[in-house]
Amino acid sequence: MNALTAPGVLSLGGQTMGTSWSAKFAGVAPKRLPELHAAIEAELDLVVRQMSTWDADSDLSRFNQAAAGEWIALPAECRFVLGRALAHAADSGGAFDPTVGPLVNVWGFGPRSEAARSVPTAPLRDAARARVGWQRVRLDGERVLQPGGCNLDFSGIAKGYGVDRALAALLDQGIDNALVEVGGELKAHGRRPDGAPWQIAVRWPGFADGAGPVLQLDGCAVATSGDAWHAFEAAGQRYSHTLDPRSGMPVAHSLSSVTVLHADAVEADALATVLTVMGPDEGVAWAHARGLAALFIARDGDGDGHQAHPTQGFLDALA
Repeated sequence: MNALTAPGVLSLGGQTMGTSWSAKFAGVAPKRLPELHAAIEAELDLVVRQMSTWDADSDLSRFNQAAAGEWIALPAECRFVLGRALAHAADSGGAFDPTVGPLVNVWGFGPRSEAARSVPTAPLRDAARARVGWQRVRLDGERVLQPGGCNLDFSGIAKGYGVDRALAALLDQGIDNALVEVGGELKAHGRRPDGAPWQIAVRWPGFADGAGPVLQLDGCAVATSGDAWHAFEAAGQRYSHTLDPRSGMPVAHSLSSVTVLHADAVEADALATVLTVMGPDEGVAWAHARGLAALFIARDGDGDGHQAHPTQGFLDALA
């Protein structure tokens, strides 16, 4: 996704969650940029502090390191994301599962990986898969039960939540016209200086980057999931970082990316993961059944080209 800007737009940026963040503003005095930078980073730092699996001192890591049968108090923000993740797990039949952490590690994509991005042996994979299962998670007020070996991973939802929080913080600061992006997940509110909605150029087969169809964002978010960024090859086969919690294996279908448009970035982020795991057949049917605005990009049979498969909701959102 590429944000299309106009004269008079001010920008900020930084690093978070192992990626970059950016923000664009209209109608903002330059002298306010330092305080807005601090407001955004405060929200993103909160997400990292509570939900990073790479930070051994985060609240999520505390839970993952707890002993079986121990109840761990988690902050409200962390519990909210866990609740949304569990809801998506139930709705998707486990295609989305926040307990996927053991599989992420055993395939070499996590902070405590048992392998350096290599194909795990069947016993290692089966042992990791036995620890995965969203139904094992129990919430009681502010506490969550560690059933034993449960390793929560919010990689498919935390960036979107950070986008929502950052934009909300800007609105609280009286900034009515802004676009926030974290690692390719975006949400916008209001208008650009020229009065047009914030616009995002969609990656679409046959178009150069930045020259594809345009989404207009005003009070909505867009997120993309795919295998173009993190993968490895072994014995001539490519293994995606997107794992199917139901099988314990990386996805191996023709989809290269899925983009979802939604009112909330936390929902768009999770739904993009759900549809990527489901694949071109199950995912497209699931998206149509729920009226989702989604764009599926699939490889051609020979692997050299790509085809776009948008839902009607996504087509309706194009400028």
